[in-house]
Amino acid sequence: MDIKEYFARISYRGSHNKPDLATMSDIFQHHIQAVPFENLSIHCGERIELSVEATYNKIVRKKRGGWCMENNNLLSWVLKTLGYNVTLLGAKVYVPELDAYPDEIDHLLLQVELDGKSYIVDGGFGMAYQLWQPMELISGTDQPQTPGVFRFQEESGTWYLEKVKRKQWVLNPSASTSQNVENEACRRIYLFTLQPRDIEEFRGCNAHLQTAPDSLFVTKSICTLQTADGIRALVGWKLTEIKYNYRDNMDLVEIRILADEEIEKTLKEKFNITLDKKLVPVNTSRWSLF
Repeated sequence: MDIKEYFARISYRGSHNKPDLATMSDIFQHHIQAVPFENLSIHCGERIELSVEATYNKIVRKKRGGWCMENNNLLSWVLKTLGYNVTLLGAKVYVPELDAYPDEIDHLLLQVELDGKSYIVDGGFGMAYQLWQPMELISGTDQPQTPGVFRFQEESGTWYLEKVKRKQWVLNPSASTSQNVENEACRRIYLFTLQPRDIEEFRGCNAHLQTAPDSLFVTKSICTLQTADGIRALVGWKLTEIKYNYRDNMDLVEIRILADEEIEKTLKEKFNITLDKKLVPVNTSRWSLF
């Protein structure tokens, strides 16, 4: 594992001699625009491994993406290599259709201590709820970013991340299936505590999410990538492209349903992904990702 090879993968050419906030933010921005959030291995008959070595080989050498336990575990290695003070944390992702959080942690994120302040770094959430910069860990303060306004709320040692939603201008609404959450003003994303975690604590979660019949990641094939001004996402056969804050605090949304023969080409052209095995697209869950 070589940090320079990682920098080449994310096209980062900035300095990395001083572990400060500006450097961390710049590396993070390059990572989320180069490395997709994706679970395609599950739908190609491959197993998602938890070790940082396996993740490095997949993301850096094979130019693939990964989910939270891959992206953030790799980012943890990167930041520690550069001299940052990094702690793994566990979160529970909010499910709007159930208006509930799961019983067990199902998301990995990072806490970085820097210059007497604490930051949350999460490069593994994807979709329209992906942070674009590290967030300072303070409660009740709006932290505007390009995707929208994020904030933390802390209650009795439990931290909640939420995002204020913009209105959306959908060019072809007939292809959209997310009207059930269209009227939300604010979306809860996940809750977490500051209890330090070890990567081994995510082994059960890593296995469950790629095998359980009701897992979101089993019922949907997902590939999403942040762009210079928005995001693009392929969920099953549905390609969604969003341009943030297109006008008047409104996001522009374009949706297209792809044919089977377009999938491989789209993955290559839109996400820079070439798969070793054939993808079998899936989108059977009613859970909304937007």
